[in-house]
Amino acid sequence: MSSSPLRRTALDALHRSLGATMTDFAGWDMPLRYGSERDEHVAVRTKAGLFDLSHMGEITVTGPEADRFLNHALAGDIASVRVGRARYTMICQEDGGILDDLIVYRLAEAEYMVVANASNAQVVLDALTERAAGFAAAVRDDRDAYALIAVQGPESPGILKSLSPKVSTSLDQGGAPIADLDGLKYYAGLPGTVAGVPALIARTGYTGEDGFELFVAPEHAEKLWQALTEAGAPAGLTPCGLSCRDTLRLEAGMPLYGHELSTSLTPFDAGLGRVVKFDKEGDFVGRAALEEAAARAEENPPRVLVGLVAEGRRVPRAGYPVVAGGEVIGEVTSGAPSPTLGRPIAMAYVDAAHSAPGTPGVGVDIRGSHEPHEVVALPFYKRQK
Repeated sequence: MSSSPLRRTALDALHRSLGATMTDFAGWDMPLRYGSERDEHVAVRTKAGLFDLSHMGEITVTGPEADRFLNHALAGDIASVRVGRARYTMICQEDGGILDDLIVYRLAEAEYMVVANASNAQVVLDALTERAAGFAAAVRDDRDAYALIAVQGPESPGILKSLSPKVSTSLDQGGAPIADLDGLKYYAGLPGTVAGVPALIARTGYTGEDGFELFVAPEHAEKLWQALTEAGAPAGLTPCGLSCRDTLRLEAGMPLYGHELSTSLTPFDAGLGRVVKFDKEGDFVGRAALEEAAARAEENPPRVLVGLVAEGRRVPRAGYPVVAGGEVIGEVTSGAPSPTLGRPIAMAYVDAAHSAPGTPGVGVDIRGSHEPHEVVALPFYKRQK
């Protein structure tokens, strides 16, 4: 067990002043909740929530061959991402196992920002640094260069717009794109200004709601948080911790590394084969293994990731066996009470024969008791556009 002190974000003192319950998450001291987890969850679904996500790992890639390098290092086609847009992708081992899932932003023609999960940031940085050999591309650890604040929920566009100057053109004086909130699409990220603070404004998120993630210099984080808090107060903006972030992503059917994703699974095993682009130019790490995994998945589907909704009140947790007819047919990867559905829910990998929605006789073994569950298609929740 590491004896290293927990890292603290630029907002640490502010979280404590708000009475947050803090927790160790991937070596960071992070707010778990400020009050009621359920109230925080409902605020994001109905109004807006404010999150500190400064534990995420930002890695900048620059150079004339940055696009070719990232196509080689990652499973997706990153070279085809336009400036100002972002892509969800994965970094895999040579054997096809998932090292991490990532979001990659193209900030300029020869500049990208790779955002890794906090628990895997060093692993991803090391892998990218090693894979950059032979390419005219530089990999830079920018984890200390950014604080990351997210505003998520149906009221988030209005809150952010009240703090962002109207943009009359899509180009700054240097000819680079700048963020116009009205025109900022989902999975886009452009530089802009929020409450006078320079920020990379991204329209991404991990809650199933519309929302924005704001990458700013750490010294500006507290000013921005306070400005968002004041601007969002009339709309019901609520500070939110990691606990409700987990139930929000679970309802939205979004995978979490270490639960639905791991080095023992390929993207095809996880039902996310669509992120692997075999038709991109050049070879990439893990290609041969991933081609085999794709063929296996087509001929003999592996276990399938499904949703489970409990008929009772007991909560299925990660690692609990999924059973049918007295046999173990799978395993729960994530489970929690769902504030939106009002019942416990879970994601689980189950044998393909039991993966169809409505499959009868499926349950979860909760401490020796067979608790019936309904198999449903993911996600459990989808926002109205």
